[in-house]
Parts: sequence; structure tokens; C-alpha cells
Amino acid sequence: MNIQKIITGTTLTVKLEGRLDTTTAPKLEEELRGSIDGLTGLVIDFEKLEYISSAGLRVLLAMQKIMNKQGEMIIKNVNETVMEVFEVTGFSDILTIE
Repeated sequence: MNIQKIITGTTLTVKLEGRLDTTTAPKLEEELRGSIDGLTGLVIDFEKLEYISSAGLRVLLAMQKIMNKQGEMIIKNVNETVMEVFEVTGFSDILTIE
């Protein structure tokens, strides 16, 4: 999985490419935890994300809990496959998806 980070003011945009699964989720969590201190916005762009597993969902939930205290988190450009996972798991009710 490729991770591209762009900081604009107090907002971090993270573009993901590939698969967010058991192998790649720890890397994403480490990248995000090291980057979100003091930020008020976190945008995660799923345009090139092909797949998400329960490990990826756990990372999103952890980041959502942190961002609820300091700002907002938005998930953008979710494909049908990933959106179906969000809907089946109830994450579509927890996350802000655009």
C-alpha cells in the first residue's frame, strides 16, 4: 500500500493506494498517529484503495475517536466494494463519508 500525506494548514490529507489489510494497517496507524497531533482535520482519500479488512477498519475507528476530540475526520472517494464493507459493518453510520 502506498501512503501519500499532504498537510494544508491544520488539515492532513492522506491518499491511500492498494489494500488496507492486516499487513498494511499497522503502517498506516503508525503514520497517522505520528502526524495528527494538533490537527483539526483529517481527510482520508480512498480513490485508489482497492480493499479494506477488519484491521483497516480498526485503524479508522481509532483515528475517528482521536479526531472527535480535536476536530473532524472525513473519508472521500470510497468505491462500491469498500462502501459495502462500511455498510455491512455499520461504519457508514460512524464515519463521515463524502
